[in-house]
Amino acid sequence: MPAEVVSVAFDCLPRLAPSADEPVTVNQRRVPPDVAVPPHRHPWGQLAYPVSGALRIAAAGIAWIVPPFRAVWIPPEMEHDVVMIGQVDLRTLYIAREVAPLALDRCAVVDVSPLLRNLIEALAERRTDRRHRLMMELVLEEIRVAPPLSLGLPLPKDRRLKQLCDRLMADPADDRGLAEWAREVAASERTLARLFRAELDTSFGAWRQQLRLARAVDDITRGVPLARVAAEVGYASQAAFSAMFRRALGVPPSRFSGAPKERRGGDPEQG
Repeated sequence: MPAEVVSVAFDCLPRLAPSADEPVTVNQRRVPPDVAVPPHRHPWGQLAYPVSGALRIAAAGIAWIVPPFRAVWIPPEMEHDVVMIGQVDLRTLYIAREVAPLALDRCAVVDVSPLLRNLIEALAERRTDRRHRLMMELVLEEIRVAPPLSLGLPLPKDRRLKQLCDRLMADPADDRGLAEWAREVAASERTLARLFRAELDTSFGAWRQQLRLARAVDDITRGVPLARVAAEVGYASQAAFSAMFRRALGVPPSRFSGAPKERRGGDPEQG
């Protein structure tokens, strides 16, 4: 089960907004454990990157899980709220609308390459020389070409579908099929299947797998043992869970635990 979060007063505004002369700025913060930042928006784009800990961000009807080595893009003026999963060592880039490297109408979770990580740290040291300007341009290009990672979980509005999804989010290991859920929420199986497609643009099975992946990443970044993670998201064995995880995300579950690894010479777990 996810840890309880506490809403506290927390400065969610940047200490330094982007400008025409400095369209990319970096803010470094160590956020107290399990802080919930209420809904807010800002006129610039934001790329949030946890060095340790993880983020849960909700925006435009989707919940996003952001573990270490990943970053979430939030477009300008998009309302969003944030929950810190554990204590988070956070890097946040604020990017002027005019140079936005990703879409202005939707969020995205992207891979953070070793080069991008190093550039972010370097940009945190504010300078006004040519090298700093070139690093800003390279940061924007690295974000633009970063591989996307699908960790978004669409959220429903229909009362019956919301009841089903809320119960699954409380217990991702619940293995009941759609016919059983139909009786539980007083709707036909056909109606629920149609609602999943119409509201969430996915199937019941795909949504549940995405939920399990999101919860698993959350748990792994907290240091929960993989065997326990597998059981808590409905898998009878760690091996079966790891195989599903690798098929879905292209990397083993262990990639989301411990310190970031330089990606040279391949992943030792790729065998």
